[in-house]
Amino acid sequence: MLGLDQLFPAKESGNTKRRILEAAIDLFSLNGYSAVSVREITKQVGIKESAMYNHFKTKDDILDSIYRLFTSMSEGNGLPDEAQLKAILEHTDLETFLKQGFEIYKRTIENPLLVKIWRILNIEQYRDPRARDIILTYIYKGTIDFLEAAFALLQEQRKMNDEYSPKVLAIEYQYPIFSMMTEYLLLTFDGKETDELEDRVRSHIQYFTKYVKN
Repeated sequence: MLGLDQLFPAKESGNTKRRILEAAIDLFSLNGYSAVSVREITKQVGIKESAMYNHFKTKDDILDSIYRLFTSMSEGNGLPDEAQLKAILEHTDLETFLKQGFEIYKRTIENPLLVKIWRILNIEQYRDPRARDIILTYIYKGTIDFLEAAFALLQEQRKMNDEYSPKVLAIEYQYPIFSMMTEYLLLTFDGKETDELEDRVRSHIQYFTKYVKN
């Protein structure tokens, strides 16, 4: 997964730009883009306001860089291609595959940078079409497309019934998961226990598996 270390070289100009971006991510994730001023960002970094413009043209340019960082990190997740997915599923049953997916999600959001940017996207999605596009493309469509491909292969392998299309099954499985993942993020943000929610996820996986298996 790509991150700030890969985007900024270890030199002063890179370090300053990185610190500006880190400060903006911290502040935007807590208060929202509109409520944060350039003065607040540069104060947190410890530079003059004018110095910021050596690295970013505007405050919106910072936000755009944050969006691009998120998409770079998402693309760097390296989901398996069709051949790799087929090989994985040949040796994995449906329930194990889905449980592994949730464990991967939990490990992913242990990255504090990714969690902060995800909060920014949630805050900005109703104001900024770029945030909406990222959520719709990378979160919703990307996940459904991946599961649709996986379920199609599982149907070919006779591990799932084919009464319904892979896309319908992907939607039926994933949309409750989307809701529970959002709840998981909210709980972890407040430092609350997630055991009960994780039990609900496991119950959902067991229910879905029982319903669709051959």
